[in-house]
Amino acid sequence: MRQIYEHKIFRRSKEFKDKKILLDCGMFQGKDEDLNLEEFEINPSEIDFLFLSHSHIDHSGRVPLLVKRGFKGIIYSTKPAYELCQIMLVDSAHIQETEAEWKNKKAKRTGRALVEPMYTQQDAMDSFKYFKPVLYEQLVDVNENITICFKDAGHILGSAIIEMWFKDDDNTMKLVFSGDLGMDKEPLLKDPSIIDKADYLIMEATYGNRIHQNVEQRTEELIEIILQTIKRGGNVIIPSFAVGRTQQLIYELNKYYDKKCKINGSENLLSKIQVYVDSPLATKATEIFKQNVNVFDEEAKEFLFNGDHPLQFENLHFTQSAEESKELNISREPKVIISASGMCEAGRIKHHLKHNLWRKESSIVFVGYQAEGTLGRKIVEGEKIVKVLGEEIRVAAEIHNLEGFSGHADKLALLKWLKGFKEKPKKVFVVHGEAQSKADFAAEITKELGINAIVPVYDHLYNIKTYKENEEKTDGVVSQVEEIALDITPNKMSDNLLSDTEKLKNIFNEAIISAEKYLNKESLNLEDYKKIKNRILELEQDILSLTSISINNK
Repeated sequence: MRQIYEHKIFRRSKEFKDKKILLDCGMFQGKDEDLNLEEFEINPSEIDFLFLSHSHIDHSGRVPLLVKRGFKGIIYSTKPAYELCQIMLVDSAHIQETEAEWKNKKAKRTGRALVEPMYTQQDAMDSFKYFKPVLYEQLVDVNENITICFKDAGHILGSAIIEMWFKDDDNTMKLVFSGDLGMDKEPLLKDPSIIDKADYLIMEATYGNRIHQNVEQRTEELIEIILQTIKRGGNVIIPSFAVGRTQQLIYELNKYYDKKCKINGSENLLSKIQVYVDSPLATKATEIFKQNVNVFDEEAKEFLFNGDHPLQFENLHFTQSAEESKELNISREPKVIISASGMCEAGRIKHHLKHNLWRKESSIVFVGYQAEGTLGRKIVEGEKIVKVLGEEIRVAAEIHNLEGFSGHADKLALLKWLKGFKEKPKKVFVVHGEAQSKADFAAEITKELGINAIVPVYDHLYNIKTYKENEEKTDGVVSQVEEIALDITPNKMSDNLLSDTEKLKNIFNEAIISAEKYLNKESLNLEDYKKIKNRILELEQDILSLTSISINNK
């Protein structure tokens, strides 16, 4: 009698051998935000593990609610994602507490029932004890049957593609969750990691039916908008995600303000234009970026090794207090203001829009995705009258939508990443995106690559049946975890710790190449390989962190 092992996939959760796994736990935004308070599809107390791809609120925003409703398992994420969650989830809770307080003042006057915030700041802090942060590329045994590895997704700091291996006796099934993928050659971040193979893939499709325009010219276009707006006496208001997009903008602007790049002599005028980051969350996030330079790309690391921090320049200012924020709208000096939230749904950006949307001299520059139903989406789509902080405002400012700054891979980049698989998945589950985008991308995968791709239906359960090797196979594909060997000793690494930073970086790269060279040998077992590889990753992180700290302390 053949043995059949069932792997149950339910939306973004998975069940394997009585262990329930959740992939991300995000907050609904825009038109679907009322769904946030609905019950979870699975009782939180029954979930054993949460694998978190990254810290953006649409992926992590309901983690405190999950804990509040009974989750007591382990949350695996990258170290930077955990550190960002520590500030983002508390900030999210603060917004919810403030909104609940405002609603209750109105409710008391009208005699309506009072409301409670989805979760409090204390709830957010309580959730942190369940996190277990790991490094990129580490092979982590969740238990005796489940192994995971987080690979760089190139979307924001700490974003990950999650590889998962599920072992049934001598058979292993591999499932990959793409998380949110970034574009190639994004500033600061490495390109999304290429995955060799997967039996099944869960893949995002935020821009599954769109192609980003003017990616190569995006910074020049932004600089031109800034110069033209300042010349006519207006302000440049940039609604930006506090985590990821803001740091990307700082990095790009830094190149021009430090005169590493020039546009028609613009550096002379730029030197007189002040740039303000008006978001306490973005300020904290930027500090976390500075503490995690080990995951930067080679270009950003080169800035560091040359003594120039890529997230600092002379005209850059971070506001702290509400009074400083208000002063930006009182001052008549033309300026650039980068503020959150990126979709204009909360935070200080609303005040800056209130003071600038009606001014024809000013420019509003969108640099990220705007969800359906959000204020940002309404402005981008051309509404002439919008409500901001309870007041109707006429839109007279110039509106710009620079999709080239998007942190999400577009259709072409998504397909390129999928084509990088040496062994194509048997089936792709297309998730995360508007309905049409998901449907179009699933059809594109089938057409271009001949892979069976579907959009999972809400409230439907999908069983993956893996048959024991040498038996009949239908829905499942059996893969095998290989023994791995590494031709390098800990003593060799220890001796070289006395050499300079650049030499250590080269040693690290050589070690990884060496690891790949000996993948098929059996001189070391899998556990020995994991320990040595993980130690090398930790060493590189410590070395680059020291370099960043020394620059900050200059």
